[in-house]
Parts: sequence; C-alpha cells; structure tokens
Amino acid sequence: MDSVDAAGLGIGDEYPPRIMGVLNVSEESPYDPSVFDDPEEAARYVDEELVGEGADIVDVGLESANKRFDVLSAAEELDRLHVALETIDRVSGDAVFSIETRYAAVADEALASGFDMVNDICGFADPEMPAVCREHDAAVVKMASPPDLERPGAVEETDWSARKSPEWVESADYVDQIYEALKQNGLTAKTIVDPAFGGWSEAKTLAHDRETFRRLREFRALGRPMLVSINRKNFLGDLVGRDTEGRLPASLAATALAVERGAHVVRTHDVAETRDAARIGKAFTDREQVLEDGVRVTRLEVESTRDLRAHLREGGVDPSLAHEMFNQVLEIDGLTPSKRERVGELAHDTGATPVELSDGRMLLCASADQLSGIFARLEGSDDETEGAWNAVRRVLE
Repeated sequence: MDSVDAAGLGIGDEYPPRIMGVLNVSEESPYDPSVFDDPEEAARYVDEELVGEGADIVDVGLESANKRFDVLSAAEELDRLHVALETIDRVSGDAVFSIETRYAAVADEALASGFDMVNDICGFADPEMPAVCREHDAAVVKMASPPDLERPGAVEETDWSARKSPEWVESADYVDQIYEALKQNGLTAKTIVDPAFGGWSEAKTLAHDRETFRRLREFRALGRPMLVSINRKNFLGDLVGRDTEGRLPASLAATALAVERGAHVVRTHDVAETRDAARIGKAFTDREQVLEDGVRVTRLEVESTRDLRAHLREGGVDPSLAHEMFNQVLEIDGLTPSKRERVGELAHDTGATPVELSDGRMLLCASADQLSGIFARLEGSDDETEGAWNAVRRVLE
C-alpha cells in the first residue's frame, strides 16, 4: 500500500485516519450549514467548525454534485472560484485545502492560486486532470465514475462492452464495476481512490452501497489510500429507519467500520464526532503490519483479498474455499526479484501458495503448519530471505 503526501499531510496505513471537512460555495448545495457565499463567514466556519473540530483537509465545492441540478461548465465554476480563494486566504487554522471539481482547467487555476489538492468526482473523465495534478505535484481523489463529465458516479451507465471483454461484462457485479472504474484512465502516484457512495444515478440502489461497504477491503488491492464519503448517507439511514438529521449515530458506527476495513480519509460534515469514530476504527483494526530491512509484511483478511480471489478463479478454484485451504494471507512488499523467487520456492516446498502481483508485491497464502515448516527449514541457515521471514514472524505474533 503506497502512501500519499498531500502538501505535507501523510495519508496511508502508517498515518492516523484523516478527516476531510466540507465547505460549499454553491447556493444549490443541499446541506445548508456548510454553504456560504461570503468569504469572511466561510473562513469563520472553516476555522471554528472544521479545522477547529479536527479536520485535516477542507474540501471546497463550487457546485452541488446532486444529480437533480444542472452541471456547471468549467467557466461557471471558475466564476465561483474567487469566493473559495478569498476564503482560504482568510482562514487562520492549518489545513490542506482540496478543490472539488471535474475540470482540469479549474483544478489548474485552483492549485496555482492556493489550493493543495483536488477531489475529482468524475474520475479523470477530463483526460487532462492527471497531467495537471502531476504538474502541480498535487494529491488527487479519484471517485469511481464513467468517462463522462455530465454523469459523475453513475458507474453502471458505463459502456463496459467497449472497455472490457464479453466474459468480464457477463460476470461482473456492481463492486467489480466500481473497482474497474477506478482503474480506468490510470492512477497518478498521488491518487486517493473513492468508491463513490451515494445516489449518483437513478439506477443505483441502496443495496449497491451496502455491498460496496461490505467489500470495502477489496479496494486496498489498488495499492492507493482510500477515501469514503458515507456521512448520513441513505444506505445507512435506511438500515436504521432515520432521516438525515437522525443519522449521525449510524454514520459514526459506519466510520469506525470503514477505517477498520481500510479507509484512510473520511469526508464528513460532522468533524469532531467523525474524528473520534475514526480513531476507534484505527485502534481496533486487525490489519497488522511490520516493516523490517525495507520489507513490509501486512496480514490481510482471507475473505476480502481481491488479488487472491482473482488468482484462485484463474486457477479454477472457488474463492469461497480459501478458508479451507489456508488461514493466513500475507502481503509482502519490498523484495527484490531474486528474493521473491526464493520466497516462492520455500512456499511451494511446504505446500503454501505464493501469488506474485504485477507491481512487485507478493501474497503468501498458508496454513499455520505450512508457515511452521518454512520457519523450520530456515533454522540455522543463512538464507537471503531471512529478513522477510523475520517480518512474517513478527506480524503473526
């Protein structure tokens, strides 16, 4: 899992969960407490209600992303940008400022004028967006979306038959589509992925959001930090039978779960409460990780490791049988090619399953007995992979 430096703010497994507070300078935005058109009032809100309550990032929206409203053009967004820029000039607190936009031209102007990062709700539908972010060395949130500037988040409207094989189209479910949408048009080195919770289209259902949340850990396979925007969302309110005003407890419970499942940034209107819930999720995560001699070993959950499920399917094995085959899945990163080969040999010799990934990472799938067999073989030897196995031992302790 790569970390991202967002204007000096570290985002990733080794950092605390980051809280993204929301400010809107769009008169049509539905959440009134966060909407301002006066820079002085907006700056006071940021200082007191966002940064003052613990927000690490302030996400500034120039227009409402609600599908009921017409989409603004880049020129119209630029006309509103001055309010956002005047606001951040007046803020006295310390935060990273993110501009929410779908347009590369708006992102370019914002980054050149004081903003630190971009929140792209159209997932690089503007093909210039990645280049603009690279040019400014800026972190960028990429929300899962079709390649259409008019339809943010409406992943199920993507013409997948033009982009993927017929076999994939036939078998893919909604979460598979979200995952592939995040891969489309690539990822920059400073991309943060967002699986697009919320009612982005008429075809999307609450069940879609619930299934995405249940399988949230799978998005870790993209190797990038993850943002979730689940604050008071309908898929939570439906479960508890609450309207927007009464959904805060459900949002906080979901926040703790999201962080435990791999979320690194939580976007919210309820900053102080969400920060506390995120800290609880981080404190009780079961994603142990050890770094030793440049090798990072992470213990993953067997049932939610997307790379492993794909590998098993390719090998003709039902992924649901994974628990019967092994009880440990370890991600090993930082090995040289020769060391990966040696780890694979030791795994094969004891019946464990090594899976080499395209980005140089390796998954080691093994039972307790198989790992004990590997450790026994290494006893008293001077194997070149000894450091990696020491990290494996430590992460299992």
